[in-house]
Amino acid sequence: MFSSPIPGQSLTSEPKNSTWENPPEYSSPEEALLWHLEKFENPKKVEAVVGLIGLGLDLVTMTEGLLRTAVAEGRHSIDVSLIIAPVIHEYIKGIADASGLNYIEGLDDEEELDLNVVGLSIREKEASRILKEIKEGKEPDLSVLETEEEPMETEQPMPDVEPQEDKPMGLMSRGIA
Repeated sequence: MFSSPIPGQSLTSEPKNSTWENPPEYSSPEEALLWHLEKFENPKKVEAVVGLIGLGLDLVTMTEGLLRTAVAEGRHSIDVSLIIAPVIHEYIKGIADASGLNYIEGLDDEEELDLNVVGLSIREKEASRILKEIKEGKEPDLSVLETEEEPMETEQPMPDVEPQEDKPMGLMSRGIA
């Protein structure tokens, strides 16, 4: 509770103490991109990337993490990160493709949640529970399988709302007399 900085504390510390308060090490996008690509020449870094992708981390989150770390270390600016982000993303995607992994890109146009997959996952857990009960010699509870669930509604109907007229506001909205 008392470990957070008090308001105005940043104004009392010595300027240029933090790495992000100093000029970046690489000011051009080309230099920063080469620095990032040189880091990927290390096999241990590539193994770490493949391991994180295998655990389900999406490519956009991984790219953002790498670039934010470089900004925090003072390697390059946020602006340079925005410029080189697509190239780093594609490079990581190439690593994932070369390793034969299934991956999630993490882009907005991908559907985040597939309700059929969720339903199948729930049914798989129910089937596993029933098999476990059979192996233990217990009488399995099959009532869960007999009930038909109603499909989940994916879209909510829009309520009927009448559009309201926009009334002019402000000093210049007065009528002329």
